[in-house]
Amino acid sequence: MNGDDRPHYVVCGSDPLAYWVVRSLLATESPAGRVRVTLVVPERRRSDGPDGRDIEGVQVIRADRLDETAFRRAGLAGAAGLALLHQDDVGNMHAALCAQEVEPRLRLVVRMFNTSLANGVRQIFPDSAVLSDASMAAPAFVAAALGELAPTHFRHAGRTLYVARRADVRTEDVVCGLAVTTDPDLVRVLPADEAAADVVLAEATGQPPGTELAARRLVRARRRRQPVAVLLRAVRSFATRKIGVAVMLLLAVIALLGWLNGRAVDVSWTEALYLTLVTTLSGQDPDVGKPAAAQIMQVVLNLAGLALIPLITAVVVDGIVNARLALHAGRIQPDRSGHVVVVGLGNIGTRVMAQLHDFGVEVVAIDKVPDARGGALAHRLGVPLVVGDAGLEETLRAASVDTCQALVVVSTDDGTNLRAALNGRALSAELRVVLRLFDGDFAERIQRAFGIGISRSVSYLAAPSFAAALLDRAVIATIPVGRHALLVTEVPVVAGSALDGRPLAAVARPGEVRLLAHTRNGQKTDWTADPRMVISAGDRLTVVARRAGLSALLRETAPPPEPAPAGAPVPRQPDE
Repeated sequence: MNGDDRPHYVVCGSDPLAYWVVRSLLATESPAGRVRVTLVVPERRRSDGPDGRDIEGVQVIRADRLDETAFRRAGLAGAAGLALLHQDDVGNMHAALCAQEVEPRLRLVVRMFNTSLANGVRQIFPDSAVLSDASMAAPAFVAAALGELAPTHFRHAGRTLYVARRADVRTEDVVCGLAVTTDPDLVRVLPADEAAADVVLAEATGQPPGTELAARRLVRARRRRQPVAVLLRAVRSFATRKIGVAVMLLLAVIALLGWLNGRAVDVSWTEALYLTLVTTLSGQDPDVGKPAAAQIMQVVLNLAGLALIPLITAVVVDGIVNARLALHAGRIQPDRSGHVVVVGLGNIGTRVMAQLHDFGVEVVAIDKVPDARGGALAHRLGVPLVVGDAGLEETLRAASVDTCQALVVVSTDDGTNLRAALNGRALSAELRVVLRLFDGDFAERIQRAFGIGISRSVSYLAAPSFAAALLDRAVIATIPVGRHALLVTEVPVVAGSALDGRPLAAVARPGEVRLLAHTRNGQKTDWTADPRMVISAGDRLTVVARRAGLSALLRETAPPPEPAPAGAPVPRQPDE
């Protein structure tokens, strides 16, 4: 545009994720200098948080509908890439189809949560990356909950993988060897002899019980069976407070009148109790020969009995209803200790819950609605779900927050998150709190002001991966090993490339690249593929590699260079 040959990227979004993606793109250097970014936002702001429209040096296009007209206004034709970052899976897919009409050959990055739609997008748009900010940020929350300094685990193709010492995991859970670190001065990564590697990549299965990693120092969760405490909690939830107060007052009046009646007729306390109950519940034959005081007390007791019977009926009916609601909402739970409480079963909370369960950690979930996005998964995994406002102390106590090892607060309401974190810290001063806040700057200020251990911004954590995917540098995870950095990535094989038609064994290079999994086009990922299997165009290779090894692999999976036109001068080779 206007002679500007810098790479042009179009970003569509109106939340903090779009803001941080734009910031990451502007910090990227290209051979022609910094990239050029166009941001497409709605006419009006949809939240008070940053959405990128105020960043200097960004062209802003306002459009409430992402269609061909909006994309042409944004200069999508000829652009290097498009990022669709709205929290609407179907809307993003529709926008992708519209964008294809404007620019068929386009690098596309789509934000999605639904895996079925994600697979559909990959089939329709070969040059696309479908990412979930929830999947990217969840490992950071899990690592913080378990007391780790950095997220050394990630989820890919239905498996949760993590980095550990070989001695801390079962042999059958090891996926591959990563490094030999027995000599700190000479760390060898991706050695040819995998059996020599003491640092490995393993799969977290959560089974069998008792195989938690010593390196992670997981606290074994246990249920404290206290029948009396559970009974008292059930009694408290049995009836409403108003009915309970009315019954207690009426019983006090009956007890007082029974005592006076016993004094008037001069009988023992057992006989007085009998006469009082009979008079109250069934009435007594009138006796005009009684003293006036006794007759008055008898009439009052009969009237009290008329009020007591409906109240007893109301207590029974109300108690049955409340007890069923309490059981359904999970408010009647046995006391636990050493577990992790996850507040909010949205995109992030569901991922965090699933990964903690994979690691064998007992989880208790809290959400304000019983049909939350992750409610079905919680039921399938056997995770107790407490329904209620996490900002209330009563709800936190129902989840035994005072004895848990960590409280992970990841709902979409910053106010509820902050109240839950502060109330949880009030219940236990030593509680490890992992707090989600949408604004990264606000998260840091809250951490300093209230002494909350860890605060995270999902957008800040996920933005670098979205920006890398837009630049066609998709990285699933980065594994630090000493001074080395190993990259886990999925590389597609293009027709006519150097690896097209070669066996899988040709992918591995000791010290540089190691193959983790192979995905045939349209099929499930194979983690134990035969090295003799022939690679075909469209296959995807999941590898762990050093940066130099990954660069070499990308060249081998890229399309062959186009032949020079006839008569074109042959470039002169430099002298050896």
